[in-house]
Amino acid sequence: MPVQKQMTHVTESRVALACPDRLPRRSQRAAFKPTWAPPSFDQTFTPQLRIVNDAMALSSLWTASPRSSDWPSTLIEPRTLIPTLALTISTVAGVRLYKTYLRRIPTVNHIKPNYFRRKSIFGQVTSVGDADNFRLYHTPGGRIAGWGLLPWKRIPTKREDLTKQTLHIRIAGVDAPELAHWGREAQPFSKEAHDWLINLIHNRRVRAYIYRRDQYDRVVAQVYVRTWILRKDVGLEMLKAGLATVYEAKSGAEFGTVEDKYRAAELKARDSKVGMWAKPTLRRRLGGAPTPPPESPREYKNRHNAAEKLKKAG
Repeated sequence: MPVQKQMTHVTESRVALACPDRLPRRSQRAAFKPTWAPPSFDQTFTPQLRIVNDAMALSSLWTASPRSSDWPSTLIEPRTLIPTLALTISTVAGVRLYKTYLRRIPTVNHIKPNYFRRKSIFGQVTSVGDADNFRLYHTPGGRIAGWGLLPWKRIPTKREDLTKQTLHIRIAGVDAPELAHWGREAQPFSKEAHDWLINLIHNRRVRAYIYRRDQYDRVVAQVYVRTWILRKDVGLEMLKAGLATVYEAKSGAEFGTVEDKYRAAELKARDSKVGMWAKPTLRRRLGGAPTPPPESPREYKNRHNAAEKLKKAG
């Protein structure tokens, strides 16, 4: 710029500062033109950049390799603490689930004392030994857990494979007519009661609410079997059919909360003359033989026990 123009520009600037009204109109507009510029990139995107920088810092904290001198502090770092807690919680939950719902109980010796009166056992009936007891193969979880569906969860069918693998269940609250054993004669209606129980539960899945372990290493339990949609109490159904009596022993009787219901069912069967309470046949009545009242299973046992004691004493 020439020297003269420089001097003129400096002079106008001084005049504008001192007396702005003495400048030409164009110079006034130039002197007082507002100086504005658009915001820079850093000013506009500072919040977004700050978020990105924070995320990158957290990522580097997660993936950074710890120094050997800082190994104690790594135990509380998120990348170490979170997977450890997740693994621990899932392991504890899995073990608890298995012990509570999926652990198979092969025999009565494997039942924990705190299971009685608190737990139920679900399984398949493999055999019916008498009219009021049977053998149960425990299948925890049932079909949902794969029993009967998966190759390694098949229920054995051979007797030797079932040895020490089943629970001996005694139906609680009822006493059925005795079959012939130990040199004793069969009680009337014992075969009918035995066949009835086989038809109801053999090779079927039942649920047993266990009460206690008796002197014969059997599990005294209230047993339910599902027929279509309904669930039936096996002991109650036996009483209704007149094929059992309410358990009358001086000790060891177990009813849960159904004793009154059981006694009412037996009384109704007696009044209806069904099963062992039925009237004698026409042939027997025509023969003129006296018809003694039906002998209950408890009376049958007491009679034989007294005879055996008398025999030993003599």
